[in-house]
Amino acid sequence: MPQSLARVLIHLVFSTKNREPTIAQDIRPALHAYIGGILDQLGCSPLRVGGTADHVHILFALSRTLTIAETVEETKKGASKWMKPATPDFWWQAGYGAFSVAQSQVATVSRYIERQEEHHRVQSFQDEFRQLLSRYQLPYDERYVWD
Repeated sequence: MPQSLARVLIHLVFSTKNREPTIAQDIRPALHAYIGGILDQLGCSPLRVGGTADHVHILFALSRTLTIAETVEETKKGASKWMKPATPDFWWQAGYGAFSVAQSQVATVSRYIERQEEHHRVQSFQDEFRQLLSRYQLPYDERYVWD
């Protein structure tokens, strides 16, 4: 086959440094759109971007030519530069969580991301992230998950 084809869907989650609530409500839609634009520029089709004051969730199709780590690095770097003029003390956490998503689950994950504000009225980011790690059977050491 002369053509290389791939469709790898990723649910990416990362928080602000120390989960500080530094993403103001009024700036979130623009930040989410900007993140989508970064992904577009990288050749990663954004399907849904959302989040709250202290973290983001991104559902996207990974470019065939980039690694997850490269995509995360460029996304966080670009979004951080965009946030700094309005929020000089803004930082992302060092790490992230990236989870594979089946095509059949795109609508479910999109709704989940869309409802983040509602969801986090009853569950903390830390509990949500632990739940994702558990659901994906991803072993972790609690001492190294947070920063």
